[in-house]
Amino acid sequence: MGSEPVHAESGKHAGTRVLQAEQDKGLALMQALNPDQQQKATIEPGLRASELTAAQRTLLTGVIAEYVGNLPEGHAKIRMEEVAAHLDDTWFAWVGEAAADSVFYYRIHSPVILIEFDHQTPVAMPGPKEPGRRHIHTVVRTPNGNDYGKDLLRQHYARQAHAIPYPLSPAANP
Repeated sequence: MGSEPVHAESGKHAGTRVLQAEQDKGLALMQALNPDQQQKATIEPGLRASELTAAQRTLLTGVIAEYVGNLPEGHAKIRMEEVAAHLDDTWFAWVGEAAADSVFYYRIHSPVILIEFDHQTPVAMPGPKEPGRRHIHTVVRTPNGNDYGKDLLRQHYARQAHAIPYPLSPAANP
């Protein structure tokens, strides 16, 4: 998921802001860490959840739940159970400052979930072409979920007959 702009200033969706909870909850987690934890989180591979206090673990699971909550309720419940079962094998990594208006990147990864949040350089918007809070990207994946690099649409066309061939199929592109 991503957005540019992050805040709609006019039109039908004026006032709409996207990905703010993901941004704010990640920042709150980083700010809740003590200086030693913040330093560990900014160095590969990051800070292990087993080193967090109970309150910090609650913030971490809150960040994860913000993303997982986009799934249908039943799927989200199952995913959060998986996350809880692997919480001690979960890592939090950070790049950037941790001030209230900072531009940053964070990653949460475990055997069952990979989450990335990134402030990026605006592409189509006027103004400075430097990372900022006007262009955000997020990624939520299942590590080793066997979906990286798969061409699911090509697989569909290979199994189902269609009047128009898939444009990237070998038959359409000799």
